[in-house]
Amino acid sequence: MLPVMLTISAELKAKILAHASADHPDEACGIIAGPAGSDRPERFIPMLNAERSPTFYRFDSLEQLRVWREMDNRDEEPVVIYHSHTATEAYPSRTDVSYASEPDAHYVLVSTADPERAEFRSFRIVAGTVSEEEVVVQE
Repeated sequence: MLPVMLTISAELKAKILAHASADHPDEACGIIAGPAGSDRPERFIPMLNAERSPTFYRFDSLEQLRVWREMDNRDEEPVVIYHSHTATEAYPSRTDVSYASEPDAHYVLVSTADPERAEFRSFRIVAGTVSEEEVVVQE
């Protein structure tokens, strides 16, 4: 049974928000790796949006291969997969759901539509079903 909340440090949340803000108006994307089986996000890995698009993101395939190999070598897994929406709410689109391939990951979405107040939400996406979960930020 998957935990129904994401516990994340304030530092990692701030890094995601900073990356989303820096890449605006394009969508930002990346992952936070953690020890395999731990559900603990620890290592922030910002990635390149190969599409450089305000409405779509895709990891660069070579970068993704390198990052996933590195995680395998370190006995890590993607605990958080994040990206930003630049003009819409922080909720997974149909495309996001269709590309969600890590059933154990927390899918974090940040909306940068309102630069004064970024929206930060987390979801589980399993077999096409989206479930929002609580986000607990630890100092």
